[in-house]
Amino acid sequence: MKIRRIPGGVTAAKGFRASCCAAGIKYQGRTDMAMIAADVPCAVAGTFTSNLVKAAPVLWDMDVVYKQKQAQAVVVNAGIANAATGEAGMDLCRKSADCAAAELGIPASSVLLGSTGVIGPVIPLDRISCGITQLAASLSDTREAGTAASKAIMTTDTVNKEFAVAFDLPSADGSGTVTVHLGGMSKGSGMIHPNMCTMLGYITTDCAIDQSLLQHALSAVVKDTFNMITVDGDTSTNDTLLVLSSALAGNAPILEADESYSLFRDALYSVCRDLAVTMAGDGEGATHLIEMRVCNADTKENAQALARSVAGSSLVKAMVFGKDANCGRILCALGYAGPYFDPAVIELYMNGESDTICFYKDGRVQEFDEDRALKVMSEHDVRFTADMKMGTCEATAWGCDLTYDYVKINGDYRS
Repeated sequence: MKIRRIPGGVTAAKGFRASCCAAGIKYQGRTDMAMIAADVPCAVAGTFTSNLVKAAPVLWDMDVVYKQKQAQAVVVNAGIANAATGEAGMDLCRKSADCAAAELGIPASSVLLGSTGVIGPVIPLDRISCGITQLAASLSDTREAGTAASKAIMTTDTVNKEFAVAFDLPSADGSGTVTVHLGGMSKGSGMIHPNMCTMLGYITTDCAIDQSLLQHALSAVVKDTFNMITVDGDTSTNDTLLVLSSALAGNAPILEADESYSLFRDALYSVCRDLAVTMAGDGEGATHLIEMRVCNADTKENAQALARSVAGSSLVKAMVFGKDANCGRILCALGYAGPYFDPAVIELYMNGESDTICFYKDGRVQEFDEDRALKVMSEHDVRFTADMKMGTCEATAWGCDLTYDYVKINGDYRS
């Protein structure tokens, strides 16, 4: 295989270090701040929440990505979102960047910021600044440091999320090939809905690539990965996905949309997809991952809309939680998604590890063995396929079941 899964996350690529610390911003007895620092200035690309209410760190990062187009460090805190905080929130961003810049010896304009947690409170500056000092002093390029950083940014997540890949590209000196690395970490469990990328995510690579192509690749990949997951239909105020490139792998720089660019984009897709699917399966209170594949649609956009409608349906989510193979829920969600289709010709399937069940065909619900269906729906990953019989386009969306624990978790989120 050209793209190989390797252990690790944000420290898998050359030139990147990470750290974490317990700053006591909200949580006690656990780490709640993380830092990623690069040895050199990096090309940076990003995508951000489509919510009109944007947190202060989102506005800060948008300015860095779209105007500076270079960055060298990321500072993230968990517990308090620094959203809906007005000028006080932006002032905290400026002072946080200044603190990190002083500790790392880099410009404040090259410091990216991320926050996640409760909306409204202002984060105490002394805890942030003290945390940044600790983070800068403990940076490491080890795999363990990257993993620890991925755990520090968790809120209601039950597992940390990190993946990395390696692939080969032509070397800059023309002597052969070099190994390029790409790794990432993300957090996300609730307030997850496609309109950007629905979480905090940080990806690092040592691939030498033009900044505009880096942005183009990220924007393209997001559409089929993070924009295709949903947990609860809520789009956060803090959604941020960033990619930093140190260009230290020694590959011939990618300057056009050629074969090397395609391989880089595929590697980026691989990591983003794994992060996105893991986030969907780790939805607050979730017991099942839902995968909805729509095939043979007339357009890619229609396939995406249909798949997202099913994955985001509260009734489908409840159906999966109850292990009730009620295909009427899926038909209903397809029918109100927007795109036209003929209900008399589509087919619906439930796909398990060892069994596939057709439960709708020729305009009618099909008879099927309920015990077989229960076995499939008892698997952790519950997969459905809708064959639209209209064209050749397809899309897949991911979500999770809706459980009693989701209400419990969000009923007292601030406490």
